[in-house]
Amino acid sequence: MKTLYYGGQKSGKSLLAEQHTVALAGVKKPYYIATYDNSYKDVEMAKRIQTHRLQREERFFTIEETHFLSSAIKEGETYLIDCMSMWLFNTLAWNEKALFDELEMLQSKQANIVFVLNNVNSGVIPLEAMSRKYVDRSGIIGQQLAMLCDEVYEVKLGLKMRLK
Repeated sequence: MKTLYYGGQKSGKSLLAEQHTVALAGVKKPYYIATYDNSYKDVEMAKRIQTHRLQREERFFTIEETHFLSSAIKEGETYLIDCMSMWLFNTLAWNEKALFDELEMLQSKQANIVFVLNNVNSGVIPLEAMSRKYVDRSGIIGQQLAMLCDEVYEVKLGLKMRLK
């Protein structure tokens, strides 16, 4: 089972995705793949990460993987990847084929995977080239994830709406 939770910042998507992942795992403890690259020493992001750690408590095994997500997936297990938006940021230097190849490898895994992706495509077109590249890729990857997932949920105000 592959599931996507998609929504804006602070929409509640991570909490809902965590609950869904735990339910999918049943009696087994699921894995949380954290994609944030902490080498930037961003204090505000460190606070967000701490909030997520406290939120998930001891319900997950944590794996930190910033680039090669499929390498962290074992068959027959359940995973939450939080979040694909950070993964996109980490892989901006990759070409689109490499991104699609990684998604294809994730799709081929016989494991439950719950993806979280931020909606960054509802605003104006950014003026700066790198920001445009990120927003464009987020839309393209979001479309690919929606196609490969069995279920897709949009999250607003802590409420989820099933799209697929």
